[in-house]
Amino acid sequence: MDINTRSFRELLEKRPLNVQAAFGSEPVALVSGRDIAAAARATGAIVLAANVRSPLTIKGILKAAKELDAVVLLELAKSESTYCGCTYDNVPGFAAKYSSESGGGVVFGLHVDHYAIKSRDDLLGSVSHMRHLVEAGWTSVAIDASHNPDWENLCFTRDLAMHIPAYLGLEVEVGEIKGPGEITTVEEALFFMGGLNSWAIFPDFLAISNGSKHGTYDSTLGEAEGIDLARTKEVANAIAPFGATIAQHGISGTPLDKVSTFVNYGINKGNVGTLWQNIVFGLEMDPSTGNAIVRDGAYVKDPARGIPKKLWEQIVAWGDGQGLSRKSGDYKKANKPFHDAIMDLDEMVRESIVDETAEWARKFIRAFHAEGSAEALMEIVSRRSDHNAAPEQAIIASRSAFTRESAPEPEVEKEHGKDFSD
Repeated sequence: MDINTRSFRELLEKRPLNVQAAFGSEPVALVSGRDIAAAARATGAIVLAANVRSPLTIKGILKAAKELDAVVLLELAKSESTYCGCTYDNVPGFAAKYSSESGGGVVFGLHVDHYAIKSRDDLLGSVSHMRHLVEAGWTSVAIDASHNPDWENLCFTRDLAMHIPAYLGLEVEVGEIKGPGEITTVEEALFFMGGLNSWAIFPDFLAISNGSKHGTYDSTLGEAEGIDLARTKEVANAIAPFGATIAQHGISGTPLDKVSTFVNYGINKGNVGTLWQNIVFGLEMDPSTGNAIVRDGAYVKDPARGIPKKLWEQIVAWGDGQGLSRKSGDYKKANKPFHDAIMDLDEMVRESIVDETAEWARKFIRAFHAEGSAEALMEIVSRRSDHNAAPEQAIIASRSAFTRESAPEPEVEKEHGKDFSD
């Protein structure tokens, strides 16, 4: 995108207020998740939302976005921020740096993914932390209280949402995303979204449990991608009056030809995470899905891709010392202890990781029908009088209809033993 045009200058002037406060006159095109969602809906596209466990992933995603004039979301889950070199504090800086190095003109948002609220203590702690994230320049938040029964999910989500500026993007979740099994029902989605609407909470996206999982599908255990698009469409149709569409989580390992149909089922946001980690580590991947290959009970290192074989062997030794299976999803926790070693690699190695990341990002952006979406977003922003992207949405539900007693799952405690949030 040409940074010298009047429309681009206008975009900078209408960035979210927190972005203007954090970045001042820096020409970083960091925009509200509200505008990103609106552009995706208007163009029949899906925004690529990439979980950035490594700064190299940020650079590769932004490179692809610029080449295809696509708007993207860079995201980090609350749990990821504890075990990755990328954190809520440094991602905004990395994004601004790589955007500037590319010549500028990359339109993107920063999305707080899976901000988990599992208890009242979590809720109370989130109040000051959310203020810090807003001040740092994050422009969209996914509140995830789906670990709780439906009534508590509604209340926790409502209460935290009230501490997020209405001009920033908002995603919420009903039904814990952990693979095949319990699927979000239309009844649950309507109770959740109707209840939020009755309190003047207007999400852009709803994440649901529809058969996807986070991480690698292990074919040696009989696991396979099984996203239920029929149920997804039922839920999308039901929540449409509330102004929200579906955020599809757990896309790593899903065939691109299936991904290309997602928008037909009410999906306008697509989360891809583990695939980028596979690229950094240089694991053998299914060329059609990006799913990591498991052979003889272990991930398989491709010596010609990603980090050097010697560094991978150090990661494996670290995993063995942690008592991990050599095909464990907890290899994700190697990102933090090996962050410096990865970022200190020879520039040629780092750039090869960036290039492969950009190659896969281009595949997803095209499958998501999102080429040119940055221009569509600029058009949406141009219609606004100022920076404030708060939605024009009506309250159409009554609070009296959404009580503990009327919740679809009023008494059942959900599983708290394992974290499925990333």
